[in-house]
Amino acid sequence: MNNSFAEYFANDWIDSWNSHDLQRILSHYTDDFEMSSPVIIQLADEASGTLRGKAAVGVYWAKALKLIPDLHFELITTLVGVNSITLYYRGARGHLAAEVFHFNQEQKVTKAFAHYSLPMKSS
Repeated sequence: MNNSFAEYFANDWIDSWNSHDLQRILSHYTDDFEMSSPVIIQLADEASGTLRGKAAVGVYWAKALKLIPDLHFELITTLVGVNSITLYYRGARGHLAAEVFHFNQEQKVTKAFAHYSLPMKSS
């Protein structure tokens, strides 16, 4: 993982979400990626908190975008690891969030883990 890719990814990911363009958001991920988030438990009614596959996650994110039409993310900082990046940002309704992304050789996300500041409230 190099810093220039991490910076590019962070900015493009934030811009994708802020544009509310689901196809652009999904373009960062492999077809079989896994997404884990405590919000998945609430919005997708998935007790494990994990969804598998771009199609399943796309349905979940489409629902989230409809529920929060004024969704806006503000990047605070980017943390770089080995084949991974963590974005620390201000997310929905101003809550702090950190999302960890694991990448494959083609620089596509294979797994993502979302974390939110407490208390977290659903829509």
